[in-house]
Formats: sequence, C-alpha cells, structure tokens
Amino acid sequence: MATPPPPQAGPYGPYAARQPQQPGPAGPYAPPQSAGPYGPQAAYGPQAPHAAQVPPQPGPYGSWSAPRPSYGCRLCGAGPAAEATVRGHQGMVVLMRFLSLRGPFCRDCGLATYRRMSADTLWQGWWGPLSLFATPVTLLLNLGPRAAFRRLAPPTGGHRPPLDPGRPLRRRPAALLFLVPALFLLLAVPTLILIGVLAGDDTPHPLVSGQCVRNEGDWSHQNLRVTDCAAPDAQYRATRPSQAPGGTCAPGDFLALPAYSPEGTVLYCLTPLR
Repeated sequence: MATPPPPQAGPYGPYAARQPQQPGPAGPYAPPQSAGPYGPQAAYGPQAPHAAQVPPQPGPYGSWSAPRPSYGCRLCGAGPAAEATVRGHQGMVVLMRFLSLRGPFCRDCGLATYRRMSADTLWQGWWGPLSLFATPVTLLLNLGPRAAFRRLAPPTGGHRPPLDPGRPLRRRPAALLFLVPALFLLLAVPTLILIGVLAGDDTPHPLVSGQCVRNEGDWSHQNLRVTDCAAPDAQYRATRPSQAPGGTCAPGDFLALPAYSPEGTVLYCLTPLR
C-alpha cells in the first residue's frame, strides 16, 4: 500500500495534498454523462429550466410575464399616462379660489378631468372683478394638458375602469358662458360711455366774454352750461366787469362764481337775455 505524502504547510496551516480523482465506475449504474461547452459533465440532479422557459406566474390582476411600469394614472392606474396639471377657478364677488389637480393621467381620465374642471370654471369663474381676467387665463392654461392627453394611446392595464370623458366641452351647456365676457364688452362699455355723456363733466369751464349760458343749478351751486345764444334755453350772456359802465355789472345782472373765471379772481357778469 502506498504511503500518503506528509501534510504540506500553507498560509492557513497544514493541509493534505489533494489526491488525483479516480474515475467513477462504469456500467449500467454509472451516472449519465452530458456534454457541455467545456467537456463531459455528470448530471447529479434535475437541471433547472432556463429563465426564458419559466411560464407566466399568476398575480392579483391575472397572469403576467413582464414587470409592470412603476407609474400609471393616478385615478385608474392605467398606462400610458402623462404628467400634467389641470386647473380651475371660482369667483366669489370679493374673494376668488384657484383650483388644481396634478397627474399623471391616462388619456380618458385626463380628458374627463379637463372637461369637468373647465366646464365648472365657465360658470363659476366670472363672478368677481379680478375673476373676469383670471378665468380666461385659466382656460388657456388648460389647453396644454388637453393636447398632452389627446396624444396618448388608449389606456390599458388599470386596476379600475378609466373615467368616461363625456361630451366635448363645446357641446356642454357651460360653453354658452363664453358669451359672458362678450356681453360685458358689448353692453357694459357702451353703457358706461352713455352714462359719462349724460352725466357730463361737472368741472367748471372758464367763460369767455360774449358767450351765452344757462344755469342748471341754483345760484349757490351754479352749473353754467354754454349754449347757443339763439337757443330757446339760453338765459344769460357773460360779460367782463370792465366792459360794464363804471367797471361794475349792470343793475339786474348776476355774478358768476370765481371758478368760471380764467384768473379765478375776476367775476363775470351774467346779463339776462330776456
């Protein structure tokens, strides 16, 4: 019998030299040999199937074979989804309120959210002085998310059905309230101009000698209006005191207030025409 070699010293202590491995028994009970890329090898157990051969595994929402995306619609979980913010506005006469709902949204949920918030803005957003300007700005800002939603493919893979977009915004009754700013411009502006014309300018204008006027107020609060001397409503002719005999007003004349004098100190005489 051969004597085994003595233990050899190594960095972690003595160790026995490895004996050459003897070939295994041959015969009907020998383990089967299989060829591999680096020569024959024995199969000592069932070989695991390749990863590509693994059948789809059941999950809570059905079988799947590919990993699900890490994000989806915030309302239904479907994809594809777009990151966008839909805005709304409410005018409350004195106060106002800005609304927003941030995505991601799939195509159907995004269009439904855009149409609902824009329709609410159309009838809730005009009721305030500043809201008349904030409402159209809000509606214009929503056009960007609307375009992003329309470019998306139909939603798939959600945990619940997506929202129904409903009728387009132009076919809803709230779209008629687009006429609110138009009616304001067509009616309010001419009305303000007419009121200004009828009210007139209450600031006294300096008189010129020889002009004919009528007094629409009392003598304590004069409201002298220049008119044609031949007009039936002309009442007085304005003259400077220096043109009157003795530098004073003639008997029976009235005095205009200093506000109707260019200098503010010389009073005009108002001579009755009749």
